[in-house]
Order: sequence, then structure tokens, then C-alpha cells
Amino acid sequence: MTLGEFLAARLGRILLFFAGGAAGALFLAATGTQTGVLLLLALVILPAFLGVQASDFLRQRNRIRELEEILEGLDQAYLFSECASPARDPFERRLMHLTGRACRAMTGAVSQARSAQRAYQEYVERWVHEIKTPITAAGLLCRRLDAEARRSLAYELGQIEAHVERALFCARAESPEQDCLLRRTSLEVLTAQALADHRTLLTWSGVRVETGDLDQPVFTDAKWAVFLLGQLLQNAARYRGRDPVVELSARRLGKRVQLTVRDNGIGIPAHELPRVFDRGFTGSNGRARGGSTGMGLYLCRRIAAFLDLGLDLQSREGRGTCVTLTFPTQEILQNCKQSQ
Repeated sequence: MTLGEFLAARLGRILLFFAGGAAGALFLAATGTQTGVLLLLALVILPAFLGVQASDFLRQRNRIRELEEILEGLDQAYLFSECASPARDPFERRLMHLTGRACRAMTGAVSQARSAQRAYQEYVERWVHEIKTPITAAGLLCRRLDAEARRSLAYELGQIEAHVERALFCARAESPEQDCLLRRTSLEVLTAQALADHRTLLTWSGVRVETGDLDQPVFTDAKWAVFLLGQLLQNAARYRGRDPVVELSARRLGKRVQLTVRDNGIGIPAHELPRVFDRGFTGSNGRARGGSTGMGLYLCRRIAAFLDLGLDLQSREGRGTCVTLTFPTQEILQNCKQSQ
């Protein structure tokens, strides 16, 4: 609390004091009280009033500072009312009581929301695993069809499976640490798995894949990294141009490894680049081609942040898009986790 804030809060009381003092002085003067007596009364009453106000100011300022220190020292700020020092007057006691009731109500509401969120997440995960069975069965049944129908149906089933997989990872992205296993692997293995998972989509879309120098060791969670790469491959196929090509290459930079995923698709307008990682942002290309959820790159950013991956996207409209993933070494990743 500053002196200005205190004076603003006490302004009415101060004005009332001076108005009352002036009225009292006028009354005493009208009744014949000598000027010296009036001055003597003013010299006694005014310092006493100012002393009381100064004492109140110091007391309130110190109390505010004490409560602020308690709040700043708490990891869980909503426990403030339980950890604050005892109230010093009836008004403060009542105020702290009301604050405690509000905090307990908020804590209950948050607990209920988290419980509902966990229940929904568990439902989504069960649903995803259950829906994969009929998708697989449909894939087996489509083998009986002619080649053209089989390719078309396989593509649509692949799209369904991609959306289902995205829903699963979207649910898990709220708490990825519960489903994470960091270990040493190779970019060649990760990219091969991602390409295999999306082979039908890439083939149907006519996308040619070129790879180079991917035999680079990295330390990451394979499942999350493969999903991230899969989102980039899906975008390359969806927003492809003529004679579509996707290039995957890697290079070592000191203790880090950079993986570059480059395509020659339709690219992203410059004014939309700052928003491509926003949740639900589809952009003009997504709206024009339809079927975009605006979740792919958002999930990529969430996963990259959790895995301590550098994620950089550059694009030119009509020229294509280049995404660079920077993988840390095991030592760097462990130091980052310890510092957190």
C-alpha cells in the first residue's frame, strides 16, 4: 500500500475532520473564545489526528507486506487463506473468512473439473482403442475389391485412422509425462516408422519422398516423435502442389541434431505464419481445401515443448514449407528436466 492509496481511502474521513474542526472553531469564536485558546486546541488536536492516521498507515502497509510475502512463498496460491497469519481485528477476520470460503469453493470446482477431464480423457483413449478394431477389419475387407476401389477405400480409412490417432494424442497431450519413455534411437528409425504409418496417404496423394543422412542418433520418446513427424507428412500431402516431393534430411550441430522436413507444396501466406501453431487455426488453405481441424501444428508445438525439441517453421506461399526439428542430446535433455 502506498501513501497515495491510503490517503485516497481516508479522504472522506480527513475532509470530515477538517470540516468539523472548522465548524467547532467558528462556534467557539462566536461564543467569545480567545484566539490563543483556539490555536492551542488546534496544536493539540491536529498532531494527535495526524499521528493516528500515520499509525494506521504504517500498520496497514506492514500487514499488506506480510501477507504478500506469505502469498509469494506458496507454491499453491489458493492455500493463502489457510496459511495467512491470524487476523488482527474483527473486520480482517471476517474478510479472511470470506476469502477462505471463496478459495474452498474454487478448489472444489477445480477438482470437479479435473475429475471430469480425466474421465473424458479415459473415455477418449478407450474409444480410440475400440474404434481401431473395425477400422482394421474394414481394411482387410477392402482387399476383396478391385484395385481402384481398394486404393480409394484404403485412403479414406487412413484418413479416419489419422483423425482417431490425433484425438488420442490430443487427449494425452494434457499430461504427456504419464505416457513418455525417453531413450536413445535413430532418426532413420523414427522417419521410417512415420513414413510406414502414412504410406497409403502419401502414395494416394502422389507424394514422392526423398531422404538423406538420417542415420543420426537422438534421445527422445519414439511414439511422440513419430506422431509429430506424421502430422508434418499429413500436412505435406494435404497441401501439396504439382509433382509433390517431401525431403527429409538431418545434420549434426554440435551436441544437437537437426531434422528438416521440406515440401514443395502451396505454402502458407506470410500474414498467417504467426498463427499457424494456435489451437484451432485452419488458415485460408485449410478453409479452401476443407477437412482441416487446426490441431495438427498445435499438437506439434505442444509435443516439441514437452520433448525439449526446437521447432521452427518457414514457408513461402506457392513455394512450399520447411519445418526444422532440433533434437537435444541425452545430457542436454537431462539437464533441462533437472532444472525444471
